[in-house]
Amino acid sequence: MANTWQKFVILRAGKLRGVKGPGLFVIIPVVDSVVAVIDERIQTTAFSAQEALTKDTVPVNVDAIIFWFVHDAQKAALNITNYREAIDRVAQTSLREMIGSSMLAALLSERTAADQLLRSEIGRKTADWGISVRSVEIRDVAIPVALQDAMSRQAQAEREKQARVILGSAEAAIAGKFVEAAVIYAGRPAALQLRAMNIIYETTKERGTTILMPTSMVDSMNPVVALALASQDKTVSAEKTGSLPLSTPFTQQKNASKVDETSLALEPT
Repeated sequence: MANTWQKFVILRAGKLRGVKGPGLFVIIPVVDSVVAVIDERIQTTAFSAQEALTKDTVPVNVDAIIFWFVHDAQKAALNITNYREAIDRVAQTSLREMIGSSMLAALLSERTAADQLLRSEIGRKTADWGISVRSVEIRDVAIPVALQDAMSRQAQAEREKQARVILGSAEAAIAGKFVEAAVIYAGRPAALQLRAMNIIYETTKERGTTILMPTSMVDSMNPVVALALASQDKTVSAEKTGSLPLSTPFTQQKNASKVDETSLALEPT
């Protein structure tokens, strides 16, 4: 009697009589013999490749697992001696071939493509044995520690590069806005003065500090007023030091009046 997942391969006098199961079946003692009992349920086999070199000559250790089942019990029993051992050997060989033809970056990032490639390659080799491959899954890809550190530094450098590029783009955008603001402030000095006062307010409102500003400092925030005050200061300083030209009509008239008053004071009464 065979269970629902079993198939019995029967030979009569050394020749294939048939495949029986599941359920009850009859054999003739001595003449008939059961040479194989095939389990048609899905089986799992773990396999690995140690120190296999990738296409870019990087040694890796890869662990994988294969899900397979027997779809033809007669071929599995008669075409190969030990189909379970053959599955393991074929899986290891195909895994090493796949690693040798793949770059390390693709092997790490494209797991699904690698699984499909292994499934099709192993399934092609085991089809003549009556075995079908349901799926192949790569569980782990281990690389040397020194290479892990180098890849980590490379990834960090790439992120720093992207951060600097983004920062440069932001600086360029900010500079463009500053140029636009400068054009606006150039034609509107009052707006520039209000902006300067707002900056002072923003810098002092959170810290609670007090800033004492002379009126000349406030006026200097307005370029037009600053230029007027500067010219006025130069005029006043020139008058105090006597650097104004003495040949002006006002100066000559003032000097003449002073001479007349002196001569009148010296005449005898």
